Amino acid sequence: MSEINREIIHSYFENLAGKRDRWLKRNRFYHKTLVRHYSLIIPEGARVIELGCGTGDLLSAVKPSVGVGIDFSGNMIAKARGRHAHLTFHTADASDFHTDIKFDYVIMSDLLSSLWDIQQVIRNLSGFIHPRTKIIISSYNYVWEPVLRLGEFLHLKARQPLQSWLTIKDIQGLLELEGFEVVKVDRKLWIPKYIPIINLLFNSFLANLPGLNSLCLVNLITARPVTRPDQDFSVSVVVPARNEMGNIENAVLRTPVFGSRQEFIFIEGHSADQTYEEMLRVQAAYPDRNIRVMKQSGRGKGNAVREAFEAASGEILMILDADLTTPPEDMPKFYQALASNRGEFINGCRLVYPMEKEAMRFLNYLANKFFGWFFSYLLGQRMKDTLCGTKVLFRQDYELIKANRKFFGEFDPFGDFDLLFGAARLNLKITEVIVRYRDREYGSTQISRFRHGMLLIRMSLFAARKIKFRA
Repeated sequence: MSEINREIIHSYFENLAGKRDRWLKRNRFYHKTLVRHYSLIIPEGARVIELGCGTGDLLSAVKPSVGVGIDFSGNMIAKARGRHAHLTFHTADASDFHTDIKFDYVIMSDLLSSLWDIQQVIRNLSGFIHPRTKIIISSYNYVWEPVLRLGEFLHLKARQPLQSWLTIKDIQGLLELEGFEVVKVDRKLWIPKYIPIINLLFNSFLANLPGLNSLCLVNLITARPVTRPDQDFSVSVVVPARNEMGNIENAVLRTPVFGSRQEFIFIEGHSADQTYEEMLRVQAAYPDRNIRVMKQSGRGKGNAVREAFEAASGEILMILDADLTTPPEDMPKFYQALASNRGEFINGCRLVYPMEKEAMRFLNYLANKFFGWFFSYLLGQRMKDTLCGTKVLFRQDYELIKANRKFFGEFDPFGDFDLLFGAARLNLKITEVIVRYRDREYGSTQISRFRHGMLLIRMSLFAARKIKFRA
């Protein structure tokens, strides 16, 4: 940065420190809304660093277990230390700051537009992140530039020096240059001032609708580092089964061996046939395949999966439906996608390849297409097939989903939405693996299409209120 421009920007923020509280109070609705959205993205107890932390209020609001704030304004840092003694603050430049701590989240709130060299700051992140760190960036939508300039002229907003106006594509390009990828983009706030009823209509409803959200003031970008680890992981293949006696042995025989160690966990759910006895027979017949057998204590596939995950020992958790309509031969594809960091939550997709005649009825196909579209909208990540039973994730991420389950509650008897919403809550990169959906070779579906379909719709609307249309 040239010394003249450095001094201009530095002097501006040093002088702003004394007026910071006044501007925060004047625009408290905007800042409270920003805090609420960051708190939804970042779970309590994470290790968090904020670049350009100002007086530290946002960093404190996300309730980190380890919180570090840096700002090149000494006056801002002095106020932050006095206000938030439980956090650590440094007077430093974001372009060359170093620490030995590896953080789970990096906050850059309304920062990029004031940086002299944005790419250098992004490059410098590599010194204090780990492969699963999330970068959370908030920036103004460039279409608001005339409105914000007017706000500065009318003294409704603090005047900014040398501000850059960046599109989402600009930020995405800078991130990609330094080895990061965008996981999702949220757009928030049509009305940045508090106006009763109007705020509810515009900010909680209209601002979340496709197309209309492109006019929102704030872009919230979640990104992650793109690394390609060369490592094998242990795997637990969970097979929930009810009335699937004829498929148990094939689940073992048709699943290739992969990972550093592989175990099968068969969990039986109150079958009317001899499914449990068949599980025990297969366990005895193939001692080299490390097979464990359980009976679920509750009801529904969701309960069975949760109980099996609790018993699993693998670093990677995989669900293989016992109907085998998703071929067990495809399971290594899911493993490779997760192990090579192509995604952090791997979901099967049955809606690309032509299907066998009886694989999926027409109404089911339409329902799957609808839920795929709706979930893509809700979660901010592209999905085609939300209801494919094959889902794969790391145990450590499942533990975080479990810890944050209270946000949605125990609302899903199937388990698919519970895991998908949990993954979205953690901002995991969701990646789909395309599979060929096959006819059943044994048994019949356990799903009541209309009754369970209505339940899925109710769960989707419930999630929409929690994720998109929050007051």
